[in-house]
Amino acid sequence: GAGHAFFAPHMHTGVREQMELQADLRQALARGGLELHYQPKVAARSGAVTGVEALARWRHPTRGMVGPAQFIPVAERFGLINALGDWVIEQACQQMAAWQQEGLRLQVAINLSVYQLRQGGLVQRVQGALQQHGIAPSMLVLEVTESVAMEDADSTLQTFRQLEKLGVQLSIDDFGTGYSSLAYLRRLQVDQVKIDRSFVQDLAGCDDA
Repeated sequence: GAGHAFFAPHMHTGVREQMELQADLRQALARGGLELHYQPKVAARSGAVTGVEALARWRHPTRGMVGPAQFIPVAERFGLINALGDWVIEQACQQMAAWQQEGLRLQVAINLSVYQLRQGGLVQRVQGALQQHGIAPSMLVLEVTESVAMEDADSTLQTFRQLEKLGVQLSIDDFGTGYSSLAYLRRLQVDQVKIDRSFVQDLAGCDDA
């Protein structure tokens, strides 16, 4: 019957693979198997590099390079996402400090998950990493997608206000893919908004725009 569907071979493989991935990810977090790659952000008009976006990559011993689309859901499902998020914050600040020593001041953007926004002590963790590495808060950009910002609007607003007081830059990604209003965006008082391409295309095709 339908009650035994869990044991279908393809599902069992999926579950087993996820269990293996989470065990390996736990080890990678403990022993340093993860890397941050930095993707340049380029100003559209001048072509100048305005900063970089930090993207986590996992160099798996047998699977090769594993991208975030594969391991982030595993981290979320098995409660590793906050440890992973903390590692990204720490690594990004460490890299900014190394660049500063070479005379290079680059803003670094990192993505926050909904789990991190709900995490008690996020603001203190960010503040601690910045202070430890001697980084000006304005050099760090914390980015959330529109859907994450809307998940628990009041709680997000509170966390954003605390981060704003700290002096870090705040950014909303994928704006226009969900249902948030511009009025809510103003309440969040973010520094940057990355408007989704589909939103712009919709505007261009609107007769009443």
